[in-house]
Amino acid sequence: MATQSSRLAARLMVAPSVIVLFIWMIVPLAMTIYYSFRLYRLISPDRTGWAGFRNYIWFVNAPEFWLALSNTLLLVGGVLVITIVLGTLIALLIDQPVWGQGPLRILVISPFFVMPPVAASIWENLFMHPQNGMFASFAQGLGVEPILFMENYPMASVIFIVAWEWLPFATLILLTALQSLSSEQLEAAEMDGASAVSRFRYIILPHMTRAITVVILIQTIFLLGIFGEIFTTTQGGPGSASTTLPYMIFKQAIAAKDIGRAAAGGIIAVILANIVAYFLMRGIGRHLDA
Repeated sequence: MATQSSRLAARLMVAPSVIVLFIWMIVPLAMTIYYSFRLYRLISPDRTGWAGFRNYIWFVNAPEFWLALSNTLLLVGGVLVITIVLGTLIALLIDQPVWGQGPLRILVISPFFVMPPVAASIWENLFMHPQNGMFASFAQGLGVEPILFMENYPMASVIFIVAWEWLPFATLILLTALQSLSSEQLEAAEMDGASAVSRFRYIILPHMTRAITVVILIQTIFLLGIFGEIFTTTQGGPGSASTTLPYMIFKQAIAAKDIGRAAAGGIIAVILANIVAYFLMRGIGRHLDA
């Protein structure tokens, strides 16, 4: 049992790293909060002073705010559904003993190592381009008009690209959980006459619940900040059809040169992300303790 002195020594040893981590997080957050209450536009540096809550009020009342918020939630939800469903199916597939199983698994997880702007550029130019893309070539071969993905279906295209990037992560986590399942349970169920669907529903899926929970929690945290794919492909358009909350903040900071409003949007995004994380932890986080 640890004594009082040993616990004190342990705290003293970890204190420097905790302090550095605290400073690393609190300084940018404090500066963002500070500038969110200031008048700070790079194109008119002479106009300064305290803005109060005007930056927050402007950001919430902006015409594209609620569209950006709904697009953000749509992006997160769409990617989660695609990656969990396909990740489960792919994990079940590559868990089977087949020739070349090792290289196959490496190929499956390889898209996760492609940088987001590169992946988005590949999909936009090599696959979804209305003239030179692979999908356009297939459409022309069938005698139909090519689909204008980025113009007519911008949000769906971004969701597909992001899902392709995150599918290997979900597959890897779910495959790890699947490999920890005892084969004796499946063999016993099969001997008792249980069908493949019943084995999946009552044995495999409950066993993978914790892994699915981990995938949802981790991916949600990162998906709320998706930016590179939108900037590379649609740039928030057409109009604001594919503008998300992070991209709306970017437009205020870079295009409008309004650091105060962008900082206010950043704080709003942090608050909304914490609300989402809270309900996620309350709703599905309990499975981690099961």
